[in-house]
Amino acid sequence: MATRTFESTLEAPASAVWDWHVRPGAFLRLNPPFDPARIVEGGLVAEGSRARLRIQAGPVPVEWVAEHRRVVAGVGFDDVQVRGPFASWEHQHRILPIDAGHSRLVDHLAYELPLGGLGELGGGAVIARKIERAFAYRHRLLMEDLAAHARLAHTGPLTIAVTGASGQVGSALVPYLTTGGHRVVVLRRPESGAQGPWSSLTPPPGMFPGALEGTWDAGRGEIHLPEDVTLDAVVHLAGEPVGDKLWTDVQRMRIRTSRVEATRSLAEALAALPVRPKVLVSASAIGYYGDRGDVSLDEAMPAGRGFLADICQGWEAAADPAREAGIRVVHTRLGIILTPEGGALGRMLPVFRSGLGGNLGSGRQYWSWVSLEDVVGAIHHAIATEALSGPVNVVAPAPVTNAAFSEILARVLGRPRPLAHVPVIVLRAALGAFADEMLLASARVVPDRLIASGYRYRLVELERALAVALGQFDWARLAREYPGKVRPELAA
Repeated sequence: MATRTFESTLEAPASAVWDWHVRPGAFLRLNPPFDPARIVEGGLVAEGSRARLRIQAGPVPVEWVAEHRRVVAGVGFDDVQVRGPFASWEHQHRILPIDAGHSRLVDHLAYELPLGGLGELGGGAVIARKIERAFAYRHRLLMEDLAAHARLAHTGPLTIAVTGASGQVGSALVPYLTTGGHRVVVLRRPESGAQGPWSSLTPPPGMFPGALEGTWDAGRGEIHLPEDVTLDAVVHLAGEPVGDKLWTDVQRMRIRTSRVEATRSLAEALAALPVRPKVLVSASAIGYYGDRGDVSLDEAMPAGRGFLADICQGWEAAADPAREAGIRVVHTRLGIILTPEGGALGRMLPVFRSGLGGNLGSGRQYWSWVSLEDVVGAIHHAIATEALSGPVNVVAPAPVTNAAFSEILARVLGRPRPLAHVPVIVLRAALGAFADEMLLASARVVPDRLIASGYRYRLVELERALAVALGQFDWARLAREYPGKVRPELAA
């Protein structure tokens, strides 16, 4: 039987750490993006409760059922495999108080691979490495989540509605908010709206255990909330993805309708509520600036040209009914989000992992990137910061050229330095106008307003951000970067 122990010191009392772990969304929040599991059923901690998960064992999906046992409030609980990929698996969570403001989290694992010694010989080292990187991810994320929620604790628990919760940002934001003690209302489309331009606006049932559900009929401009629920804030993320399909006339219409018309519908519905939320954080994008070469772009810069720039202008203006009703509106202009589950990085990974990655076009165009964790953190910061309104660039402070991005990505993946270029003519032939406006456009965007408002970044260096997102951040590196908080002897 193999055993592993991962231990770190948290700048939070044991009670706060316990509360975080037993709130809705804890499992989803700790689920690493580089090796994710999907909750099929359950997920909340209670004596005898079970979570049914679906994971990937190579190309094969596998069901994993774990039962919570020995749940002791404020102290810990165990997860024991009932059915799954291991011969046996037991995970002990222990939260040990140090003093009024500090505690120690100890994760102790004991597991056996199938086929006994043969299984250990064939995959023991690989599994051990995956486990180590997953727990390095979990401990680092928990330390930083607890710190972020403590900084913004002055708001108290809020009730926050989220549209587009099943998307790239929403699926990370909802569990971040619920584990922080906020009540989230996931706005789903009514069943009658399952087809048409609003089809991307809702998560599947059961995606967020413990979250409340309301409906938003974007076509009719109606919001229906659970009984006796009033909203403190709304985060609007819904919209047709811009990079999944070629920009035909029909697809351009869907993109415009799902952003501009849907946002106007939502803003009017919020303005008509008997008790209005105090703030609407509405997504936008750095496509607002168009292709601007190496010019430094802060929030005061005018809009650029092109389809995306036009969409972003209309998208932001569509929130005017909420603004006019006295709701504070923040437009988060999102950069290139680093996640292996989609977007530019998700598309690049297979090619770069094969060693065939290269620069797109000349490689001189600026890419303004941002970690998914900082997108989530910036949205929470925008909700909590009353002085913040209008456009806010949500990008890391140091944009890089596409050539630099490609070189760093290859290094993180342990692949050779890219030497090839993908010709512009090939990109245009394959992707049409999307290539010009998303991959070849240069936008050197700076987050002046976010920094000036006091936001604390988690990941400011591209190499570290990619290492975290792609599971290349191991326990030894965690121990080096958090001296005194992580047991270094566990890094061996």
